[in-house]
Amino acid sequence: MIMIRDEITADIPAREGLLDRAFGPGRFMKTCERLREGRRPAQGLALSAIDADGALVGTLRLWSIATTSAHEALLLGPLAVSAERQGSGLGSALMHEALGRAAALGHGAVVLVGDAPYYRRFGFSAGRTTALSLPGPYEPERFLACELRAGALENACGLVFATGKLLSVPVDIEVAQAA
Repeated sequence: MIMIRDEITADIPAREGLLDRAFGPGRFMKTCERLREGRRPAQGLALSAIDADGALVGTLRLWSIATTSAHEALLLGPLAVSAERQGSGLGSALMHEALGRAAALGHGAVVLVGDAPYYRRFGFSAGRTTALSLPGPYEPERFLACELRAGALENACGLVFATGKLLSVPVDIEVAQAA
């Protein structure tokens, strides 16, 4: 039995370990990381999949972004499932849960950089991203979007940039800088 729930602070070390195993150290060099670094995930859209033993076996986060054409959206990623759970449908379950939550919260669209054949089943395509660009290198055929609300990305163009809440600076760093 797997439970998908909101990510909690105690999940973060296991989440980071899972992402390291899934993507390796190069994950921090990805263009989408520029849109995530120093930011909090969108409210209510950081998910953890927990097995019956309490182990984290999957993760997915969505992040607030906008375009220079003033279109707001979410950036999906990363999605990761532990090696022993791959092929079980857990990734699909995380996707459906995240997209359902995003729609229920009133978000209009989600973009990502990923494998088009995998994400197509969730409604993603490159059709709505042709006039958009990311702040760094990416393969245009892997830059995909899904509208949760019809027309949410109509006439969207320009650069995608982060709009999510900034992470707080830890208190001990603030104190050290003040001294």
